[in-house]
Amino acid sequence: MESAFETDPELLEKVINLAKRRGFIFQSAEIYGGFRSTYDYGPLGVNMLRNVKAAWWREMVQMRLDVVGIDAAILGPPAVWAASGHLETFTDPLVDCRKCKERWREDKIDGVCPKCGSTEFTEARAFNLMFKTQAGPVEGEGATAYLRPETAQGMFTNFNNVISTIRKKPPFGIAQIGKSFRNEITPQNFVFRTREFEQMEMEFFVPPAEAEQWYRYWIDQRFNWYLNLGIPSDMLRLHEHAKEDLSHYSRGTTDVEFAYPWGWDELEGIANRGDYDLTQHSNASGTKLEYFDQAANERYTPYVIEPAAGATRAMMAFLLAAYHEDEVEGETRTVLRLDWRLAPYQIAVLPLSKKPELEGVSREVLSILQPYFACDYDVTQSIGRRYRRQDEVGTPYCITVDFDSLEDRAVTVRDRDTTEQVRVPIGDLLANMRARTNQH
Repeated sequence: MESAFETDPELLEKVINLAKRRGFIFQSAEIYGGFRSTYDYGPLGVNMLRNVKAAWWREMVQMRLDVVGIDAAILGPPAVWAASGHLETFTDPLVDCRKCKERWREDKIDGVCPKCGSTEFTEARAFNLMFKTQAGPVEGEGATAYLRPETAQGMFTNFNNVISTIRKKPPFGIAQIGKSFRNEITPQNFVFRTREFEQMEMEFFVPPAEAEQWYRYWIDQRFNWYLNLGIPSDMLRLHEHAKEDLSHYSRGTTDVEFAYPWGWDELEGIANRGDYDLTQHSNASGTKLEYFDQAANERYTPYVIEPAAGATRAMMAFLLAAYHEDEVEGETRTVLRLDWRLAPYQIAVLPLSKKPELEGVSREVLSILQPYFACDYDVTQSIGRRYRRQDEVGTPYCITVDFDSLEDRAVTVRDRDTTEQVRVPIGDLLANMRARTNQH
């Protein structure tokens, strides 16, 4: 399948520049030269990232009766990561170039050093990706802790707590959004692969006999989520892993892949983890993590279906898919065609002038809309330039308050994608905007 991005090899650089220029994403500690592979989310970026997470939470938790949420700790003891297999198997193959001395992941360089072109490398050795730290004032093995490399384990270790307090029974899920940390050898491609990132994960516990049907169900659900939020179908595909490529815990894994500028790559993974995790933690902790089915008089260890997405990676994909350049009134404009649910601002209120009488009406309009929409308020430069600024950051609707508004109590609503403008009475404005965004 051809990627639409292949027609614009400069797209990644364009989006990176826009992200910096318009306040989406900054290099962390930039005034000190930056810190590799860490990023700060600016005023617009934090809005969009929150919207991505809110859209996921609404879909995965709020709109379902069979999924609940938790927020587990980032720090964890070695016992958790020993039981999960991370201490032993969470590694990358590491090689050093004998010529330039740069260090690379062996499976990512195809035998050629990306820096100097040499084909001479050291023998590969395992490199554990977890960040290790000390908890408490006394150094030593008893104080060792790890920053979690994934959010999943907190949902497994809290399995008994959830079923005993919320009284759920399989099939049901536990969802979580939170920070994870991986000491990546070769972080790359802007925020696609970083050492600190946010995950959106759900562990769905099912009777073993139902695992395959739920695995297929969640593949469809997650693929359609991206489509529903505006990623074109030709920029998405499903990739099912071959048996020999599966992780140690997986009985089946399918990735939702996105057509990034560098090619197809993972956006989200959906895995059938079997009973590996609950069994491992049961054996290691001595606490049974099982479900007793009273109707069948049967005790069993549930299988787990895991949809695991990166919030920051998803945000990047939405930005790339939304980026467009077109022509309006003879001028080239940059526009982010973001779904209104993801846009940093959903509405911009633009007084035609800074005169107090217009500001009064504009503030009135703002007070009507702000409780229901994320709003920007912009009074600087010409109205055309302000439209272009809002187009570039993805604001779906601009509302212009002009001098006629003082007489007819109406405003002009402009659509980002079509650039069409219509006059709407202020009294009807909230209902009009709700209808445009399918809110009832």
